[in-house]
Amino acid sequence: MQTRKLSFRHLKKKKKMEMVYQTYVDPEFESLLERINAPRVCIDNDACQHCTIVKVDSVNRHGILLEMVQVLTDLDLVISKSYICSDGGWLMDVFHVRDQLGKKITDETFALCIQQELCDTRRRGMIRNELQTCLKRKLRPYHVSMEHTALEITGRDRLGLMSDVSETLYDLGCNITSVVAWTHNGRMACIIQVEDGVKGGPITVPKRQAQVQEKLESVVGAHHDENGDKRSVRLTGPAAGTTHTERRLHQLMYADRDYEPYQGCDGSCRHMNWCDKTRVTVETCREKGYSVVNLRSRDRNKLLFDTVCALTDTQYVVFHAAINSNGSIANQEYFIRKQDGSSLVSERERCQLTQCLIAAIERRDSRGLRVDICSEDKMGLLREVTRVFRENGLWIARTEIGTDGERASGCFYVKNAAGNDASPRMVELVRQKIGGSVLVVHKSGASSSSSSSTSEIDQRPRFSLGNLLWSQLERLASTFGH
Repeated sequence: MQTRKLSFRHLKKKKKMEMVYQTYVDPEFESLLERINAPRVCIDNDACQHCTIVKVDSVNRHGILLEMVQVLTDLDLVISKSYICSDGGWLMDVFHVRDQLGKKITDETFALCIQQELCDTRRRGMIRNELQTCLKRKLRPYHVSMEHTALEITGRDRLGLMSDVSETLYDLGCNITSVVAWTHNGRMACIIQVEDGVKGGPITVPKRQAQVQEKLESVVGAHHDENGDKRSVRLTGPAAGTTHTERRLHQLMYADRDYEPYQGCDGSCRHMNWCDKTRVTVETCREKGYSVVNLRSRDRNKLLFDTVCALTDTQYVVFHAAINSNGSIANQEYFIRKQDGSSLVSERERCQLTQCLIAAIERRDSRGLRVDICSEDKMGLLREVTRVFRENGLWIARTEIGTDGERASGCFYVKNAAGNDASPRMVELVRQKIGGSVLVVHKSGASSSSSSSTSEIDQRPRFSLGNLLWSQLERLASTFGH
C-alpha cells in the first residue's frame, strides 16, 4: 500500500515538473525568428526625384512600426509619404524621406547609419566605430542620459510653474542639464535631467532623492490642491538611459488623461478643404474585420511619430496604412485592430480613440511666439529665463533646452494670458538677463528679429511632413557676449 502511495506521489511530482517545463519559454527563443530572418533595408535614391525611398522587409512583431518611425525621426529625417503593410507574420514598409533641408540622403555614411539602425533596433551596441559618432550626434537629444537623474513631472499647468520648478531645483543644489516640457489642454508634462550641483553626476543618495521629490510635489501641487487634480513627480536613476524623452512624454500625458474632454474639427466647416483643425473619423470594415481610422490635420514634422505613439498607447495594432500630404494638409489612413484581434465596437471606444489621436497631434503643435536661446551654460540659467517670462505674465507652452559642453541652447514657445503670441519686446529683457544670443522666430515665418550681440544667423527653410510650412531661422552664432 505504501509503495503505491509513493509511486502516485512520484507521478504527480513528475507531471507537475513537465507542466513547468512546457510553460517556460527561453527569452532568446522569442527573437529567434527575427535573428534567423534578419530585416532587409533598401535605401533607393533613383526611384524618386525628390525623396529617398527606404524599404524595410522584416518579421512582424508588436511595436516594430513605432521603433522604425522613431529611428527615422530621431535621425532628423522628414517622412513625406509612407505605405505600411504588416498583415500576418511579415511586414513590408515603405518610407519617403528627406533631410531637414528637403534634400535626398546622399551621404553614404549617414545612409549606412539609417540602414544599421533599422536592421537592429534591439541590439544597437554592435555598431561599428565610424557609425557611433554619427548616431551619437543625431540621437543624443532624444534619450535620457545615464549620467544624470531624470525627473518626470505631470500636473495641472499654470502661470509660472516652470519658474517655480527650476527655482526649487536651484535651491536644492541641483544643476539642470536638459528640459523637455509639453503643455496641452490645461495639463503639463516634462522630463528634466539634473545632476548634483557640487559633486556632479546623478543623485544617488535615497534621502536626497526623497527630499527633491517631496519639494517638487509641493510646488507642482500648489494653488490647486482643493480641486483634487492629479499630479506626479517621479525620479529615475541612471538605469533609465534608454528612455526616449518624446515617447515618454506621450505616455505621461496619456496617463494624465489630457485627451478628455477634447475635440478637433467635426466636419461641419463650410470650407473643410482649407480647415487646418485636426479631424478624425473611425469606421468599421466588416468584410476584413478592421477598424478604419482617417486623420486629416495640418502638416508638420514628426506627425507620423506622434500618431503611431497614440495608437500604441491605446493598445491598437496597425495592419495597413497610407500616409500622404497635400499642400499644407496631411492625410493618414490606418487599418487597425485591438491587440486581441477584434475591431472597435462601441461608440465609447471610437470616441476615446478619436480624442487620444487629436490630443497626440495637438501636444506638439504648440501655439505662441518661439524664442530661441543660446548662451554659456551655468547653474540657475533656466531659473533666470523662466523668471523673466513669469514676471511679464507669459505662459510657457512648450520648452526644449539642452546643454552641449559649456553651451546651453534651446527654445521656448511663450504666449500671453489671452493665449496669443507674446510681444517680442520681452526678448530684450531675456538678453539683458542672461546675455548670449536670443532669437525670436515668429510662427508665421514672415518676420523675425534678433537681439543677439555680434551674431551671424543663417536662414534656412524647415520642412514639415513632406511640405514647407514656414521658414525658420536656425540657431547659429559665431560669438556670444554678455
